[in-house]
Amino acid sequence: DVFEQPQHVGHKKIEFHISTEIPAVLQINSEKEEKNGKRVYLYAATEEINNTGFGRIFPAPSSNDKMETEEEDEEIPSEFISRKDLEKNRLSREEMEKYSVFKNYEPGDPNCRIYVKNLAKQVQEKDLKFIFGRYVDFQSEVERNMFDIRLMKEGRMKGQAFIGLPNEKAAAKALKEVNGYVLLEKPMVVQFARSARPKQDANEGKRKK
Repeated sequence: DVFEQPQHVGHKKIEFHISTEIPAVLQINSEKEEKNGKRVYLYAATEEINNTGFGRIFPAPSSNDKMETEEEDEEIPSEFISRKDLEKNRLSREEMEKYSVFKNYEPGDPNCRIYVKNLAKQVQEKDLKFIFGRYVDFQSEVERNMFDIRLMKEGRMKGQAFIGLPNEKAAAKALKEVNGYVLLEKPMVVQFARSARPKQDANEGKRKK
């Protein structure tokens, strides 16, 4: 019981309370020094006054948590591309018309997966994460798990990628802002990924005809 009292005070202590509580602690310590020995309570009193012992032991976890959240908040804008950079390096509609890859462009049916093509050979997954990561809330475990990048580096699918985003809204925003963005001197063609069902329906339609 004797040792729990200063611990509770340390937990709830606010800077405004330090000056008012110290005299009380000293009085308690002076009364108990004769009964339980001087060393324990003298140390407790000096720790209360200097606010070092309890400051290190108890507030440390909460301060660390705050630091982590602050770091995450600071990293979110700098870790991913900004909207300004996207706009600066994105082709206008008139410029897109000059490229053959945009001639028959259609966004496709909205869903949470995005299909990207016309990627440069040097493009890596980290480059795509840098761009599309801004549409994911990394503080949410669900959104982190749903964020998926599959970059094709070999065969016929080379230069293409599939990106899974948390929801349709995020995918639609990504498509609108990233389509035509010039990455490593090549404009990205961004569309909604096609699901397996429409392909099957199309094949059935051809057979009937």
